[in-house]
Amino acid sequence: MTRSILLFPDPRLRKACAPIGRITPEIEALAGEMLAAMYAAPGVGLAAPQLGVLSRLFVMDCAGDPEAGRAPLVLVDPEIVSVSEALNVYEEGCLSFPDQYAEVTRPAEVRMRWTGLDGRVQERDFDGLWATCAQHELDHLNGRLFIDHIGPMKRQLITRRMGKMKRDLARA
Repeated sequence: MTRSILLFPDPRLRKACAPIGRITPEIEALAGEMLAAMYAAPGVGLAAPQLGVLSRLFVMDCAGDPEAGRAPLVLVDPEIVSVSEALNVYEEGCLSFPDQYAEVTRPAEVRMRWTGLDGRVQERDFDGLWATCAQHELDHLNGRLFIDHIGPMKRQLITRRMGKMKRDLARA
């Protein structure tokens, strides 16, 4: 089954997601579908609610160079354990906001804990793009979007552009 990536302002993007708990074949299949959609888009992260599934799961791969190899991560029921005091500003985009970007300030480093598809709890420190992506995707699981981290003028501009894009797509 191939699902489309939801576009803002789809209301499902604003919903908090339910914990998954146990890894099932359906969760494994969803993770595979999410990785395929993320790579096809192309993007570096994708959260389950972006495919209309309100479950606490996201995938990411910030390795950069596809020819050097991929480094996909699947995070089930992720949580932040700690964040650095140091901040980083990164120009973020989102697959649910095609061609829209804004500078977002987030902690520069983050330690996350999650369950892997093997059912084991994992913990890892992320920095750079990996830290930004992990926080961005975790926000999706809590019904938050990158536009929630920017000023009202820029947020309104992006919101208007997305409304126009959705109207144009509906007409096509």
